[in-house]
Amino acid sequence: MPAAPARGDGPPHPPHVMPAALIRPRGRPCGQRAHPSPATWQHGHVTAATHSTLFPHVPDSADAVLEGLDPEQRAVATALHGPVCVLAGAGTGKTRAITHRIAYGVRAGILQPSSVLAVTFTNRAAGEMRGRLRQLGAVGVQARTFHSAALRQLQYFWPKAIGGSLPRLVDRKVQLVADAAAACRIRLDRGELRDVTAEIEWSKVTQTVPADYVAAAAKAGREAPRDPAEIAQLYSAYEDLKRERAVIDFEDVLLLTVAVLQDRQDIAEQVRAQYQHFVVDEYQDVSPLQQRLLELWLGDRENLCVVGDASQTIYSFTGATPDHLLDFRNRHPGATVVKLVRDYRSTPQVVHLANGLLAQARGRAADHRLELVSQRAAGPEPVFTEYPDEPAEAEGAARRIRELLDAGVQAAEIAVLFRTNAQSETYEQALADAGVPYQLRGAERFFDRPEVRKAGVALRGAARFGGNDALLDDAPDLPSQVRAVLSGEGWTPEPPAGSGAVRERWESLAALVHLAQDFAAARPGATLADLVAELDERAGAQHAPTVQGVTLASLHSAKGLEWDVVFLVGVAEGMMPITYAKTDEQIEEERRLLYVGVTRARERLHLSWALSRSPGGRPNRRPSRFLDGLRPGSNAAAGRGGAAGTGGVERGTYIPAATAGPPGPRRRQRSVARCRVCGRTLTDAGEMKLMRCEDCPSDMDEGLYERLREWRADQAQRSGQPAFCVFTDKTLMAIAETVPDDEHGLARIPGVGMRKLGRYGADVLAICAGRDVVAGEGRG
Repeated sequence: MPAAPARGDGPPHPPHVMPAALIRPRGRPCGQRAHPSPATWQHGHVTAATHSTLFPHVPDSADAVLEGLDPEQRAVATALHGPVCVLAGAGTGKTRAITHRIAYGVRAGILQPSSVLAVTFTNRAAGEMRGRLRQLGAVGVQARTFHSAALRQLQYFWPKAIGGSLPRLVDRKVQLVADAAAACRIRLDRGELRDVTAEIEWSKVTQTVPADYVAAAAKAGREAPRDPAEIAQLYSAYEDLKRERAVIDFEDVLLLTVAVLQDRQDIAEQVRAQYQHFVVDEYQDVSPLQQRLLELWLGDRENLCVVGDASQTIYSFTGATPDHLLDFRNRHPGATVVKLVRDYRSTPQVVHLANGLLAQARGRAADHRLELVSQRAAGPEPVFTEYPDEPAEAEGAARRIRELLDAGVQAAEIAVLFRTNAQSETYEQALADAGVPYQLRGAERFFDRPEVRKAGVALRGAARFGGNDALLDDAPDLPSQVRAVLSGEGWTPEPPAGSGAVRERWESLAALVHLAQDFAAARPGATLADLVAELDERAGAQHAPTVQGVTLASLHSAKGLEWDVVFLVGVAEGMMPITYAKTDEQIEEERRLLYVGVTRARERLHLSWALSRSPGGRPNRRPSRFLDGLRPGSNAAAGRGGAAGTGGVERGTYIPAATAGPPGPRRRQRSVARCRVCGRTLTDAGEMKLMRCEDCPSDMDEGLYERLREWRADQAQRSGQPAFCVFTDKTLMAIAETVPDDEHGLARIPGVGMRKLGRYGADVLAICAGRDVVAGEGRG
């Protein structure tokens, strides 16, 4: 399935924007536009999969990593000590900010790559993060899902903690649940089997044992698919069956890792010694179990950066909760909070509608909503369309999509999003009738498709024996070699007519051809073997290339993706919000789900609904209440409003765990970097290193600076690494301006971390004192 291109992630060059401000309520019209190794538990064999077709060049210095970031993104990237909370609205470049933060810390020598663990929720997101870090020169940083990181630790420590081999991990628990139901003599139809499985998963991530399920479900207000006592019985039987068969499920991976870290202090200390710095993406989706694991990884330290948006919490039914994000400042009073609200993805018209949806929201997440500010040029207004029935709605969407394709819009840049998977069939039929290629997101994984597996075998064989293959004689470059190989698997320069299985196979092969073209453009001289290695990396991360076809997807599965054109269909009462959403909390989650759908659109947005289900039916449906006051001709719904968050930075005072006093309330303080010459507030990372404005007079010792540069060149030559990896020019300038006379003074200079202090500190202090340093005497 396609990963949308990495657009809308930040300015392509430093934008004309206002400086970052401290967080405070501030009015702004909705949608206002700005002016323009070894396989150990911590290291696996899967390396980064390239996240996009852009393949940019690696920045040549730590400071170059910061180029192109807006002030708030830059604040995230340079906040490398203590707890940091990034509240990031949709399309504001959160992945860009946190990957640049890690890369800047690594390239500046502040963070050791192997000591950083970045965790997120999907293999695709983890693969994208690894790809971006590799492109920024931060090689060796671990970016994994919670489950992947926990499984690696569990596999490594199981023999020591428990003994023997780790039990087999089952991919799908549905069959086990069915066997448990049979053992309990309880009949479950297909839908009930799926729902009971979901209840067991919820119980485990909320750390609820079978005996406590009935009370816990009642307290959480869950609509159990069967009698709660029966579900508790099934849950207990399921756990017994797992023990009998010596297997574990995905939730057990987290539960067992938590148990090992809680019970074995020596193992917990070993993990904490390895990982010193943590980054958690999509923090609003963390479950109580994942939060507990994170706390055990951290211990008593606070080197944690979390990123999230409470307004995109759409997985509460699985046990996810935004409370950990919203309570972050309470748990970490000294935290730095950065709010990202500059939306680089969507036009002001789309952003205006998104802000309007949240303006009517209620509840705790609504109180912390972010008001987005589009950074793009104006686009068309969202289109609202009413149809007499659902088939007419599907046909109308297909007709408009056909017109867009005829006008030159790429099929891969269009999506049709719906509330439930059951809605897809009508749209599949309508698109097929209109001759529109499509793909169903959430179906078979790209790299698991038979044609893709066969193509991989063929490419691997050609890479190994291609010199003896006449098929490649007239293929001088990588793209033509791939086309030649895949022509034997069914690829043709022109797509087959119509839709169906033949067209789907062709689309899969065409995606591989396009990837080869992008790969060759980014890496001149790349061989077929290099491409095969890239495909293996992508397969390991389940990071599929883009397939040419309109995407059909549920709103839940569309999270994290974006398209130029989005059709939001079935936006009617009973479907949005869904009928079974009864409580205020459930209704608000439905609103957030629609908000996620709206913010997937970059340029064009179509919203539609049908008055009846079938032709000739009673037209008794009405548009979703969420559109009241937003669609033409409707009255505004009563909304609470509340204070929307604006962009900016609020810095707390970080107190390292080793020096912190006894637990208790700590007064929050703000620390602002100011120029030591003119007193102006500093936001640029380079100026913050020098502790002065770039154009303020310098009292640098020029002779000392040159001696430091000569010493750095010698160190770089000896270690075989670029000079900036020893110290950047800005750090050497800061040293030459302050001329520290002891390790404490040297350590206070940004860019001189503990590792570099230990390795180079004696040499630098000797040079500052005017003493000669014998070449090659540096430590380590």
